[in-house]
Amino acid sequence: MMDIIIIGSGPAGVSAALYAKRAGADVTVITRGSGALAKAEKIENYYGLAEPLTGAELEANGIAGAKRLGVSFIEDEVVGLAMNDDFTGLIVQTPGRACEAKAVVLTAGSTRLAPKIPGLKELEGKGVSYCAICDAFFYRQKTVAVLGEGDYALHEAEILLPHASKVMLFTNGKEPAVKIPDTIEVHKEKIIAVEAENTAGMERVSGLRTEDGTVTPAQGLFVALGTAGSVDLARKIGAATDNNRIVVDGEMATNVPGLYAAGDCTGGLLQVVKAAYEGAVAGLAAAKYVRSRK
Repeated sequence: MMDIIIIGSGPAGVSAALYAKRAGADVTVITRGSGALAKAEKIENYYGLAEPLTGAELEANGIAGAKRLGVSFIEDEVVGLAMNDDFTGLIVQTPGRACEAKAVVLTAGSTRLAPKIPGLKELEGKGVSYCAICDAFFYRQKTVAVLGEGDYALHEAEILLPHASKVMLFTNGKEPAVKIPDTIEVHKEKIIAVEAENTAGMERVSGLRTEDGTVTPAQGLFVALGTAGSVDLARKIGAATDNNRIVVDGEMATNVPGLYAAGDCTGGLLQVVKAAYEGAVAGLAAAKYVRSRK
């Protein structure tokens, strides 16, 4: 079991890594690559910069500094987060491995993607879901669909398989980016509407209309486009969220023991200085938590 896993390598994640490593913890960062910072053309209003530099340069400098201190970096996509069987640590799941740690810091931003499909927003909580592990139980022996084409979508579909009578993957006009097992039915057509019917006085998902005019019956639609952001991962383990942000206390701790969050995923000012501060607080708090468990 590792000491601390940090998900995300932006300013919040790297700051958390630096402070946790300096506090004596063994730290591993799992990252899917460059994030929002790398897309910034110029960074100016930041302490210590005599001249502007690009976001990509600032990101690279931060990662290089963390590696110099001995922080380990793994480039992979995180698709799941869970508590281990004896509740002594957290399990971070990627397509190819499961890593266990005493503490986890979520700093992967907030990347919940929802296309503008008629009926999608209106039916959230009424058959439209963003978390298979949270809601799979409610779709026992029902037909469900997952919207997405990558590892994250496949992971959600596989969670649904033991519960639902039928699981479909809708790639919304794209080719699947991963190999889909025969147990999951693949639809490549583009969805133009989420259909609903009135059940017991409430509108609920009843099917998906595609651009060829076909309506495919389904009682649930799980949205898993792109990769899982911090808020998506927090929901999977039961961490409190509010308006697409993770709820944290003054030490950046969530309501789940050993789980911390920092940066854009906690809401507020979307600036590097705020992310770096929260990362520092989270890194120190996580290291303190790990020491208390020894």
